[in-house]
Amino acid sequence: MVYKIIFGTDGWRGMIGREYTFDNLRRCAQGFASYHLDKGNSGKKVVVGYDRRFLSKEFAQTVSTVLAANGFKVLLTDDATPTPVISYSVVAYDAIGAVNITASHNPPTDNGFKVRDEFGGAIAPDGLAVIESLIPDNIEDIKDILFAEAVEKGRIELFDSTIKYFPHIEELLDLEPLRNAGFTVVVDAMWGNGSGWFSKLLAGGSTKVIEYHNEINPSFPEMKRPEPIPPNVDAGLEFAKKNNADVVLILDGDSDRVGIGDENGDFINQLRVFGLLAYYLLEVRKMSGPIVKTLSTTKMLNKLGKIYDVPVYETGVGFKYVAPKFMEVDAIIGGEESGGYAFKGNVPERDGLLGGLYFLDMMVKTGLKPTQLLDKLFEEVGEHFYDRIDTIFSGDRQEKIDLIKTAKPESIGGLKVTGLNDSDGFQFYLEDGGWLLIRFSGTEPKIRVYCETTHGDKVQDILKDGLKIAGIE
Repeated sequence: MVYKIIFGTDGWRGMIGREYTFDNLRRCAQGFASYHLDKGNSGKKVVVGYDRRFLSKEFAQTVSTVLAANGFKVLLTDDATPTPVISYSVVAYDAIGAVNITASHNPPTDNGFKVRDEFGGAIAPDGLAVIESLIPDNIEDIKDILFAEAVEKGRIELFDSTIKYFPHIEELLDLEPLRNAGFTVVVDAMWGNGSGWFSKLLAGGSTKVIEYHNEINPSFPEMKRPEPIPPNVDAGLEFAKKNNADVVLILDGDSDRVGIGDENGDFINQLRVFGLLAYYLLEVRKMSGPIVKTLSTTKMLNKLGKIYDVPVYETGVGFKYVAPKFMEVDAIIGGEESGGYAFKGNVPERDGLLGGLYFLDMMVKTGLKPTQLLDKLFEEVGEHFYDRIDTIFSGDRQEKIDLIKTAKPESIGGLKVTGLNDSDGFQFYLEDGGWLLIRFSGTEPKIRVYCETTHGDKVQDILKDGLKIAGIE
């Protein structure tokens, strides 16, 4: 039986050696090639990049040979490269899109196949569906060429992605004040692609960058997975305390997401970081324009929208929804609960490097420490509390969906339910303006239960009720 490749919220991921094989990867690459051939893009440039996972470089070379054999000019990164840099390279080199070999925050057993459009953003769901439909069942239907031959003939070219990305960053913000701020910045690269990038960008001044988890180690020691949320961040935060860091920048495995630790080595959850970055653009940089958020992230953004008189648009979960809306409304920031944020002037894609630099710039321009910045935000919108539980489920997915549909709770965690949004999962609105969201992962057999509330003492009760509604407890 032929393994059916299905794209989730951000491309295809699978276990290396099981479904994620060289042959299945070739099938994916051929589907992507056929998609662009049908669009009349024969002979045009495609960017291919990869992360530090097991065999990622070899997987990227395999994708490159299939694309080259189909007549495309392949620009292959000369080293493991952050996803946002790969995305920017699409625009910088006038390419028609990109393929990125990465499983992002997945466990070390996995790898992935991300695709990007001509704007460097996630391909919209209808485009992903077309690519899926064009993936051949038989490897005999795949065009290929030897890697060395493709390089010799100029069909594959290795390139240094820093050449155009670094000047682009300096166009978006002045790095000199950051370099001379005298900060001690700990960067937890989570064994991933972000290793060395902040050190290069901030070199030459009094600011000291200390890197942690910056070697290549595809087993990701000291964490379950390279995802910038607890408990994966705990070792890096403890390291930051020992080094008296002013701030901690935590990048996920492919550096499109960023987590933040404060001057005490405590984690600032990703909803609060989203609120802070939006506040920075609106208040500190005096920008004005729409905000795009997924339904799984903070209502603090809606409050900021009212205060600064800017529209706030809500999408389904995943940048395949955020990116098109971000471009459509010309947003100043777009983001999601997982810690991925896109910014005006950059590509419509998550950029953990730029997000980290903007956070440092906010500290420099305000003269405030991270905890003081949070206080400023809460003065505007009130204190908000968040948590989530991810749990593996077994049994029939549809049965669980039907169970949630019929639940109709009057209260959750002691708060009255005021409405339900079932556009992407099941989001129950609560009387304090908070919410509970129950949603199936698009890439793993998991149910995610999230909540946000203004009542810090009710968070765990809300989550427990969410698990009961989902039939987990």
